[in-house]
Amino acid sequence: MENLFPQVISCDRLAETEMQVMFALYRSHYSACDKRQFFADLEEKDSVILLRNSNGTVCGFTSLLLIEFDFAGSPGRAIFSGDTVIHQDYWGTQALSLAWCRMAGMIKAQQPHLPLYWFLIVKGYRTYRYLPLFARDFYPSWRRQTPAATQALMDYLASQKFGVAYNPETGIVRFQDSRGQLSEELAAIPPHVVNNRDVRFFLERNPGYAQGDELVCLTELDENNLRSFALKGFRDSIAS
Repeated sequence: MENLFPQVISCDRLAETEMQVMFALYRSHYSACDKRQFFADLEEKDSVILLRNSNGTVCGFTSLLLIEFDFAGSPGRAIFSGDTVIHQDYWGTQALSLAWCRMAGMIKAQQPHLPLYWFLIVKGYRTYRYLPLFARDFYPSWRRQTPAATQALMDYLASQKFGVAYNPETGIVRFQDSRGQLSEELAAIPPHVVNNRDVRFFLERNPGYAQGDELVCLTELDENNLRSFALKGFRDSIAS
């Protein structure tokens, strides 16, 4: 597989041509896409990680927003993940994951005394299956019940970010009109993963994923909680 090269850039410095390519890539994987909504969502984020091939073509990206909060008298920070897409020709590459973890490590190093979380909404089983590879403890999960304090923080962050679109009883964000949902092809569950326990759990918790429903997830970004390549990328940035 061809190597991909990450580039971190502030969203307000993206060129119009780059945003157009990003939207085209997004539209190739998702239906119910609206360009104005896509650009508005991008404008709200702080940074984007672009993946380029050797020709400089954007083949993947993820956007992020750093949220600073004070919940129940305790300050903290959370990285909220926005739209994330990698061209199917490059599925399996860890380039984007490593770049994201290095960036998370840099953010943690800025204020190491504050807890840092990864706050994301998940509308596909592939993304959800990534969480156990990334972290030891993440929520929600079939492995353990979500602690009450963690659930309260998830509800707080999701309600602050999404208002009435978030339902704390289900843990689901449902917009009145879909803001992008997996294409019919990508939403299909292949036979070889039907019995995977993480896939089954995701489908139970988010049965409307194919219509754009999103499951709120949270994990702490800490050396004691991260695994494998995520831990390596995170540590490398903290140490640098």
